[in-house]
Amino acid sequence: MATKTFEDSMTELENVVSKLEAGDVTLDESLKLFEQGIKLAKSCRKKLDEAEKKVKILTAGPDGEMIEEEFEASE
Repeated sequence: MATKTFEDSMTELENVVSKLEAGDVTLDESLKLFEQGIKLAKSCRKKLDEAEKKVKILTAGPDGEMIEEEFEASE
């Protein structure tokens, strides 16, 4: 089974939230969706944490000290 990308997990989480917000599902289905949403949220958080660690490693200077630079998002 292939690992989902962060974007795939976020899209699926958004779909779960939309279904729950609509309120057109039974209690049992709501609980299943909620459980699925929690798993997806944890997966997304883990991927974000891993990305943050990678960024910190990539921005460390040659002596191991962090090089502080302003992050500028490209548009």
